[in-house]
Amino acid sequence: MQDSLKTILSIQELDIKMVRLMRVKKERQNELFKIQALKSDIAQQVASKEEQIMAIKKDIRAGETRIKEIQTKVTKLEEQQAAVKKMDEFNALTQEMTQAGRDRSNTEQRLSDLVDKQAAEEDLLVSLKESLTQTEASSVALEKEINESIGKINEEGCALLKEREQLIPEVDETIFKIYERLLKNKRDRVVVPIEQRTCSGCHIVLTAQHENMVRKGDRLIFCEHCSRILYWQDVAPSIEGEEDAAPKRRRRRAPATA
Repeated sequence: MQDSLKTILSIQELDIKMVRLMRVKKERQNELFKIQALKSDIAQQVASKEEQIMAIKKDIRAGETRIKEIQTKVTKLEEQQAAVKKMDEFNALTQEMTQAGRDRSNTEQRLSDLVDKQAAEEDLLVSLKESLTQTEASSVALEKEINESIGKINEEGCALLKEREQLIPEVDETIFKIYERLLKNKRDRVVVPIEQRTCSGCHIVLTAQHENMVRKGDRLIFCEHCSRILYWQDVAPSIEGEEDAAPKRRRRRAPATA
């Protein structure tokens, strides 16, 4: 592995930790947003329901006023009817009183429907307010835990960033710019080893010539398929559980004597 890539690999480990932290932070922020959105939605429903009830009450008051106006009109018509002497005037007043009676019946029915609707909407409003209270109460602990988690992520991120900044002066500027550009595009490891003539980033087999160029380590070599920076591992990673000792030979069974 090229010596110039050793520090880049150390920086890459810090960057990968940072990327993972940012993903976790985003997930926690999304959780927080969902909680706040839920509370906001219920609060908007409460406000909307209160406006609907106010509008119903206004219609009820208008209906009650209309009934009083109709009753006043009927009283006047009755007084006029008692004073007239001609039959046609009497009949005309009777028709007008009949129409006023229909208007009052229709208004009373509509008023009754509005009262029932108001009662139903008020019951729903009570349920919404209870739901909002419960949601706010249950979310307090969760929001606190999420905010504390985000705070710890920020602290860990600052520590990683500080450690990263200390390593940057040790890196070749040209290589570092290439590394950062690749990291920005992929948000994943961009300096990877060759494993069994395969790029460990995209897992595509490379040519023997490509492998030899990486093995030499005299310049940067990029994967032909994913553009990652390749390096040669001088020592293969040990496999967990692998025994160091050579396998024992099986003892040959002695031939049976006649």
